[in-house]
Amino acid sequence: MTDHPPFIDPATDEVAVRAARAADAKGGTRTVVLRVGEVLGITELFVITSASNPRLVKAVVEEVEARVGADGGPRPLRIEGLEDSRWVLMDYGDWVAHVFLEEAREFYDLERLWADVPRVEWADAASSTVER
Repeated sequence: MTDHPPFIDPATDEVAVRAARAADAKGGTRTVVLRVGEVLGITELFVITSASNPRLVKAVVEEVEARVGADGGPRPLRIEGLEDSRWVLMDYGDWVAHVFLEEAREFYDLERLWADVPRVEWADAASSTVER
């Protein structure tokens, strides 16, 4: 059973989890899904992942976009940062994917900034569950 706050569309979680799994399958590392909606207010979820080089960052971005779209999910509203591929932001409206080059991820440390928000389990579960 998936535990969603009452104002969140469960389909949003499902698509974000699909993105996390796509990133992981393409070589994204330390992938996490954070439920930021209650404290941020402009989006519900962050998918954060990283890669060891700019070429792999681009490959992860392409894989996320392809897998989300192939399953009938939305296309990103915008993608920013592909030019240098240090930090690529994929804005899907209800959720945002951040694909970092490892060094940039360490520098910006979004997980530390959002350390108090719940995480959405995505790795082994058929459906997502919230954990603290």
